[in-house]
Amino acid sequence: MVRGVRGKWCGTLLLAAALAVGGTSGCGPGVEPAPGGPPSDVTAPASPPTDPPATGPTTAPATASPDPRPAEVLVEVVVNGGLAGVRNQLVVHYDGTWTVDSGTKPPRTGRQTPAEAAELRAALEDPAYARVPDRPAGNPIPDGFQYFITYRHHLVVADDGDRPPALRRVFAALPEGGPPTGP
Repeated sequence: MVRGVRGKWCGTLLLAAALAVGGTSGCGPGVEPAPGGPPSDVTAPASPPTDPPATGPTTAPATASPDPRPAEVLVEVVVNGGLAGVRNQLVVHYDGTWTVDSGTKPPRTGRQTPAEAAELRAALEDPAYARVPDRPAGNPIPDGFQYFITYRHHLVVADDGDRPPALRRVFAALPEGGPPTGP
């Protein structure tokens, strides 16, 4: 037996070759393999499912996105820069709970009202927000802030320059009146 990486690759290749030959030969119960290899017009018979039947609730189709859990992160906003050189992070969850980490200070936490949380979700789900540029177009403002907004695995970077109305709407709906810019 050959050990090491080469041995693992060889074993994997042999297994893959054996599966490929067996899977494409049309062999199965009551089907004789063709001499010299499978003809191109033979298809493999359908095999019965080998997984046990599901006993729990059925799952949604792959195209439907499941409802988020209340504790899942809705949006994350990181603020860098300013005269004091801050690096603050705001995390808001779907249920409206939020945490702000500001440098060496202890984290601040809170909870939005259901109406405030709904307003933030609506601002983030607005089609106009989806069209906000990923990066600022102008020159950065000296000693200004940079904002990194992550929503549904999509990052938008903004600065203190001109902000599209959809981004201003998201900022206005954030806890404590906007992104955390204080040191």
